[in-house]
Amino acid sequence: MTRIKRGYIARKRRTKMSLFTSSFRGAHSKLTRTISQQRIKASVSAHRDRGRKKRDFRSLWISRINAIIGQNKQEIYKIYSNLMYNMSKRQLLLNRKIVAQLAILKGNCLFMIADEMIL
Repeated sequence: MTRIKRGYIARKRRTKMSLFTSSFRGAHSKLTRTISQQRIKASVSAHRDRGRKKRDFRSLWISRINAIIGQNKQEIYKIYSNLMYNMSKRQLLLNRKIVAQLAILKGNCLFMIADEMIL
């Protein structure tokens, strides 16, 4: 029986896998088994951190809004939860990202919105 060399198909598959991990250090970018393990681990981490990123940004926006509201002179809106509750009650459909941008860039505008909600 003649010898069959499994050359280019397996090499092509391994090269494709190693392109993904080319920036990793040591055996994680050289050895086929560890390349496949690192590839799985990287995709798991990416999937998990996509959800975590949303969580982190939401908490960042909330803390920004809270910091600006604390400077407000009116007692009723010194608390973040009161502001958001009244905004939803009056059907002002602004998400936290937009409110945080308003608070940072134009703090007076946010206070004007809060004053209009009181009236």
